[in-house]
Amino acid sequence: MDKRPHALVTGASSGIGAAIVERLLRDGWRVTGISRRPVTFDHPAFDHLSLDLNDVDGVTDAVAELAPTALVHAAGMLKVGELGSLDHDDGAAMWRLHVDVAERLANALAPRLPNGGRIVFIGSRTASGAAGRGQYAATKAALVALARSWAIELAPKGVTVNVVAPAATETPMLKDPSRAGVTPKLPPIGRFIRPGEVAHAVAFLLSPEAASITGQQLVICGGSSL
Repeated sequence: MDKRPHALVTGASSGIGAAIVERLLRDGWRVTGISRRPVTFDHPAFDHLSLDLNDVDGVTDAVAELAPTALVHAAGMLKVGELGSLDHDDGAAMWRLHVDVAERLANALAPRLPNGGRIVFIGSRTASGAAGRGQYAATKAALVALARSWAIELAPKGVTVNVVAPAATETPMLKDPSRAGVTPKLPPIGRFIRPGEVAHAVAFLLSPEAASITGQQLVICGGSSL
């Protein structure tokens, strides 16, 4: 029987999700990565679950046989738009991916998480509000509300629920042409956040040393919040 901790990570094919997978594999975890696109991790402890998370009705069935130690929901998308010219389909798509999928995964897996289990959502510093990104910010703010609520429910089981919220991070999303009208702001440290830095924070929250941290939002912003 494999006694290694087992993490289910969404958005595993690129960006922050891929960095989290790499970090956890390096730390001795067994990882199941969910993504729509193929994943190239050549590691004996990695399994890929091909799943289009936009098909929310299939999420629960897809993870029915899994009993991980930790859930990390890192899949994300960004669509921008100012009030008066919002695309409601874009808002619905972000809500579906960020919030609805988080809800379905946690609802399915939380009853199977062991004492010491972990749930981490990748949020965003933008959750506090940003011009041109109101719909996106709303979905990321919702993750904080979910995490705090579920942290209260799961605390007696020894399961923690937290959000890691980076500022603009060096991922493909940063270069998405659709956000051309909303240029990401360079943090005061003079560079964008690196995916590995976000992965390091996630790895800490998944560790036994973080057992007393729950219901929190850890903002990694390079000073942008100052």
